[in-house]
Amino acid sequence: EVCEDLWVPAPPSTEMALAGATVILNPSASDEIIGKSDYRRSLISNQSARLYCAYAYADASEGESTTDMVFAGENLVYENGSKLAATKLLTCDMAIADVDLDRLVAERRRSTTWTRADDAPEATTVEFSFEGVLTDEPVLRDALGIDRVFPRAPFVPADHGDLAERCETILDLQTAGLKTRLAHTGTKAAVIGLSGGLDSTLALLVTVRAFDALGLPRTGITAVSMPGFGTTHRTKSNAESLARDLGVSFREVSIHAAVEQHFKDIEHDPTVQDVTYENSQARERTQILMDVANMEGGLVVGTGDLSELALGWATYNGDQMSMYGVNASVPKTLVHHLVKWVADTESDAGARATLLDIIDTPVSPELLPADKDGRISQKTEDLVGPYELHDFFLYNFIRGGYRPAKILFLAEQAFRGSYDHATIRKWLEVFFRRFFSQQFKRSAMPDGPKVGSVALSPRGDWRMPSDASAAVWLKELETL
Repeated sequence: EVCEDLWVPAPPSTEMALAGATVILNPSASDEIIGKSDYRRSLISNQSARLYCAYAYADASEGESTTDMVFAGENLVYENGSKLAATKLLTCDMAIADVDLDRLVAERRRSTTWTRADDAPEATTVEFSFEGVLTDEPVLRDALGIDRVFPRAPFVPADHGDLAERCETILDLQTAGLKTRLAHTGTKAAVIGLSGGLDSTLALLVTVRAFDALGLPRTGITAVSMPGFGTTHRTKSNAESLARDLGVSFREVSIHAAVEQHFKDIEHDPTVQDVTYENSQARERTQILMDVANMEGGLVVGTGDLSELALGWATYNGDQMSMYGVNASVPKTLVHHLVKWVADTESDAGARATLLDIIDTPVSPELLPADKDGRISQKTEDLVGPYELHDFFLYNFIRGGYRPAKILFLAEQAFRGSYDHATIRKWLEVFFRRFFSQQFKRSAMPDGPKVGSVALSPRGDWRMPSDASAAVWLKELETL
């Protein structure tokens, strides 16, 4: 479109985008006055966001007549509401940016409002050629030649101020969801399995905030420590200390005897530390929590996070189940930032010290015995891969709609110097295999609040058959 086309009530670019255009170009002669630049940027940002498009705006600059006006030559490139490039006023600089067309198409495919009316007029088509400029087949250039940043932690804002605001907002959303559920059911008690790990800590912090918002006594929250075969003194001690610091009720229920009896009942050799050995502990803990909730007239607050849901890293009908999962759409790479924010802003000295030690504790289900020094022997990331990689894969697969080749390409650039090609490819294959094979757990997941643009609830954002095949994705991986 041209110049003031952008300012009219129904810009032509709307029809262009509905007809399929993903990049809108605007050569403009927009004179400069005080305040106009902000308005211009706002228009372009909003139009690119509404249309899920890239919008490149080139303004007149030096060489134009200044009889009654001045042209400042502001050049801009926006993509889906975000500024990719901008020049300063009164310069002859160029605005150069690489736009992600796959991402734009994925956004349109995902949007339920992206529709074209049957009686809408056809967009005007202007024929032109890039002959001699473009190759027959589009190629991904080496990222060193691409003017675009690939964040390692796409769920975590890089700016400290933005991160603090994001943490506060997410905690408020989690709190609001649980508060509504408690009020709706008339429940004045809650039960949480408190392991001394990050996820259960975050769930407890959210529950405390919800109880405070409802004016309910914190003693109505029962934090249950359930030491098993792999529980270490560090996590057990932190769980008890945190419960004390926050003023909630605390109970310790050892699962040793119950699980050992269960092994006898099902004739399982306890020296065989297989999936039965591990999952028996997780299911015993869930049974305890459900029964204590019945005793207290309360509900079980779930602790599992988004990353675990994506990988299926949960025991079906064990820690996969609760009555309300407050962490269901919080990725693992964001959990420790949320806990750190509470430690820094909403905690006294005692609670802060405990929270900081929990943040430094390795991620583990603690289902296998500790080592000879009493330290955690079973580390989740050694088994399923680094969560920073899996969260990167998850975001770009769900939010970006990318294929394995592009995800691998982006990951190699984002994690250059930390992981080599073979390592990234290995864990990307693990991600796709687990993501597809573990959908049945997500199909039966409990309610939980959506807090971000990536969520896997089968009742909302992610409707996927439990038997969907990963063959197409894995086949592409084989060629990389």
